[in-house]
Amino acid sequence: MRIALNARILQAPRTGIGQYVAELAAALADEQELELSLFHGWGWSRELPAAAMPGYSRLAPWLRRIPGAYQARRWLEQRRFDRGQDPAIDLYHEPSLWPLEFDGPTVITLHDLTHLHYPGTQPAARLREIERRLGAGVEQARLILTDSQFVADEAQDYFGLPRDRFVVAPLGFAPRFHPRQPAELAPSLAPHGLQPRGYFLCVGTLEPRKNLSQALEAHQRLPAALRQHYPLLIAGMAGWEQGQFSDVLHKALASGHVRLLGYLPDEQVAQLVAGARALVFPSLYEGFGLPVLEAMASGTPVVLTRRSAMPEVAGDAGNYVEPGDLDGLYNTMLRLIDDEPHWQVCREAGLQRAGLFSWRHCAQITARAYRQAIGG
Repeated sequence: MRIALNARILQAPRTGIGQYVAELAAALADEQELELSLFHGWGWSRELPAAAMPGYSRLAPWLRRIPGAYQARRWLEQRRFDRGQDPAIDLYHEPSLWPLEFDGPTVITLHDLTHLHYPGTQPAARLREIERRLGAGVEQARLILTDSQFVADEAQDYFGLPRDRFVVAPLGFAPRFHPRQPAELAPSLAPHGLQPRGYFLCVGTLEPRKNLSQALEAHQRLPAALRQHYPLLIAGMAGWEQGQFSDVLHKALASGHVRLLGYLPDEQVAQLVAGARALVFPSLYEGFGLPVLEAMASGTPVVLTRRSAMPEVAGDAGNYVEPGDLDGLYNTMLRLIDDEPHWQVCREAGLQRAGLFSWRHCAQITARAYRQAIGG
């Protein structure tokens, strides 16, 4: 089978969907009957790009301000997609919201329906484009892959589609996410004045649905000595309309017990995750929650909300809190500091839970979906 995979998102710094494309493509390479052709927006290749396009982070915000920018880029991408395409392609896989036009079987991955629940997380022009194209893209797809049963059920109800149009392919974690000894972590943590297991960590784009304000306020309730010994680190890109919670963030930063790290290289994130006392992930909505899985695979306990798809990932290994329950999150963080036996139980439960997920398994399900779509 010759599969066309749209890898244009890898031009940007890799967040959730970018990691999905990179890891899935690498795992699909082990499927012997598959041959991948990767579309990069500007042309076709057999190889994944090693890094994002230089200057993308500075260029993208300016492009969004140009009227009609999404439509113009879409038109150019379609022309390049058609021009360089292998005529023997059997199926086209679009791993994001809406597919390009393709005269053959199409599979799409629908990671979530964030634009419905939290439209404020999208620039207005992009939101209009999603609303205009997503329905047609769903109709074009013979099969729709989702990361979780939650999203499959949600999308089935919203689009009014039969259950057999959906295939759930849970995500995996990269090899860099694994338990690490304190001596291994010390060289990267010491320059920042950090000790292994001596800080809490939040990972994710700074946007309101991530509910970081709850993490910030709960951390602020810890006694001053504990806040100093266990600072809260936030690693992630600036999101759309992040100013909605900037007052809380600025107050926390001014205290000196919260550090905003910005976007970091993959290996640095993996080391931070492996060295944290716990990952604090109070998100209100996730189609999967990849940082939760990555933390568990690293032997780091996770604190999260029992919302959307996240219980499918963490199972009984999660420390669950309710959105808005500052006392509950404060008490959970305090227990993970003071109760070492509980911390060890959470660590072991997370490692066992993470063992149920892999990119290899995701790729096998995806390859079966390809065969089903071509045959159907």
